[in-house]
Amino acid sequence: MAEKLEDLNLPLTVVGRIVKEVLPEGVSISKEARTGLAKAASVFVLYVTSAATNTVKHHKRKALTGQDVLEAMADIEFERFVEPLREALEQYKLAVSAKKSAGKKKEDDDIEMVEEDG
Repeated sequence: MAEKLEDLNLPLTVVGRIVKEVLPEGVSISKEARTGLAKAASVFVLYVTSAATNTVKHHKRKALTGQDVLEAMADIEFERFVEPLREALEQYKLAVSAKKSAGKKKEDDDIEMVEEDG
């Protein structure tokens, strides 16, 4: 668990990068606004995590999954975000799977090269 409350805040650089991606060209954000958004995002993440933890406890499990987060979002009345999040989770799983497959293929290729050299 975090030692200080500030340890639970999202990094300002990460929040700033996300905000810059969605702001129209030529629009900037003050440090005060970036700090406010970072604190609000941190509170939201803690709120969703708490709701997802309740879901995990309800199902008598110990590990929190992406599905628990989706269920929690619906429970806390953020249903309109569930489908976009579900799609993002699927894309993430595909990317991780592709990365693992690419790593496995490279490993297999490396083994073949060693066998050919031997």
